[in-house]
Amino acid sequence: MDTKRCFANRFDDYQGSLLAGQCEEAVAPLVTATIERILQELPPLGGDAEARGATAGASGCQGGLYGGVAGVAYMLYHVSQSPLFSTARERYLRSAKRLIDACARAEEWGEPDADTRAAFLLGGAGVYAVATLVYHALGRSDYVQPLGKFRALCAVCAPVSFLECGSDELFVGRAGYLCAALVLKQKLAQEVLTPAQIKSICQAILDSGKQYAIKKRKPFPLMYSYYGTEYLGAAHGLSSILQMLLSYHEHLKPSDRELVWQSVDFLMEQEQNCNWPPELGETIERENELVHWCHGAPGIAYLFAKAYLVSKKPQYLDTCIRCGELTWQKGLLKKGPGICHGVAGSAYVFLLLYRLTGNSKYIYRAQRFAQFLFTEEFKAGSRVLESIYSLYEGFSGTVCFLIDLLQPNQAEFPLFSVFV
Repeated sequence: MDTKRCFANRFDDYQGSLLAGQCEEAVAPLVTATIERILQELPPLGGDAEARGATAGASGCQGGLYGGVAGVAYMLYHVSQSPLFSTARERYLRSAKRLIDACARAEEWGEPDADTRAAFLLGGAGVYAVATLVYHALGRSDYVQPLGKFRALCAVCAPVSFLECGSDELFVGRAGYLCAALVLKQKLAQEVLTPAQIKSICQAILDSGKQYAIKKRKPFPLMYSYYGTEYLGAAHGLSSILQMLLSYHEHLKPSDRELVWQSVDFLMEQEQNCNWPPELGETIERENELVHWCHGAPGIAYLFAKAYLVSKKPQYLDTCIRCGELTWQKGLLKKGPGICHGVAGSAYVFLLLYRLTGNSKYIYRAQRFAQFLFTEEFKAGSRVLESIYSLYEGFSGTVCFLIDLLQPNQAEFPLFSVFV
């Protein structure tokens, strides 16, 4: 059904065979062409950036990993790690280094912003995390320098109320900092924070959630708000906060672990016809519902995937599968190709479900969504992008998805791993 938020999905569902036209030979040229288009659209980084300091490329470095050139650096890193693009590996990594170096200089020489210094997707923590990955991939021993700067930010976000807007969510809060540490652990094959640091951040998240739940008289143990709104979804809400606590569950006291599981089950009970409202207590309007990674089932699915991987309880996998069914129906989004609230973000749910179940139906569904991205219907009917290079709203995230579609056994939503 075509609505103002999504295109009608007219594709036949899986009949036992994958699409023949989405092999490496067909997809790789699309990836390469899209990368070149992105690189041509980047804002100037200011030429002699090192000499000119923070003013160099300031506009391009704004927006962090979410919307700035730091996100493009991550995309180039991700492509460089695929054996399918080994011949372009060094070139992509050098381009990534140039971009992330400019962002790191902007972090260090610009006006310090207390609200984004320790932010993962909108500030310094994300920049230093990606700089670490790029330097490490280039074989540079000085990757420990940005890694040290990342580690130092732990002290910034340890105080329970370090941000007035809300200290715990994914984009600027503690959940994001833990998420970045998780990405680094996965890619570097080593824990980057000490057990004491991990425990201090987790404890601050738990204390914050307990205090808020008591203050607001919630009938469940942990709740949070961001700018006064009690979000549930992955972008700013309860689901990604709980996901990060589950990712570090071995560092929690048994009593606190139980509070996390109670909150996971409470969130599962808030499901309305395979979806969740953006904020607690809302009733979903079926004709106008949000089926996005940022708000709704395509993002909340990752919490229940993590819950299933940790507990092996089938109800969590069943919830993920229901998320996938809704996404198949309403995931051809009109907001664009991106991963935050676009078609690629929807399709990543299918790659997640493939890794959880091994069912090839989900690869087929991801292939169909990839196919739709290049149709005239999508090009004519989707929203005009403000930035084609944004990792979350533009084509950089789409490139990551197309790469992962070619290697589904390693596929993961960018910077949001549940398989660590």
